This record gives sequence, C-alpha cells and structure tokens, in this order.
Amino acid sequence: MHMYRFVTPNRRGKWYRDLREAQAQASNIGAGFLDARSGKFVAYRETRLEERAGD
Repeated sequence: MHMYRFVTPNRRGKWYRDLREAQAQASNIGAGFLDARSGKFVAYRETRLEERAGD
C-alpha cells in the first residue's frame, strides 16, 4: 500500500494512505487546495508530492 504527503519548501504534511485525503489536507500546510467544484487538486508553486510504500 502506498502512502502520500505534500511537501513545501518550509513544511511537510502528514503521511496519508489515500491520495485524495492527502490532497484534502494539503491546505493545512499551504501546499495547495482541492477545488470543490471541479474536484481537482491545485498545488501551489514549489509543492511536491512524496510517495512511499506503506505497511
């Protein structure tokens, strides 16, 4: 199972088991936002997605 988190130059998000949850929580660290109308994730500049193999 993969885990996901967003990282900005100054902050790191928590690891989430679901990409959609990581996207929904990205605004907490200023990494981007999930557009409720279109359902698309909009990342801010210099934001990157990290993935790792989970437990």
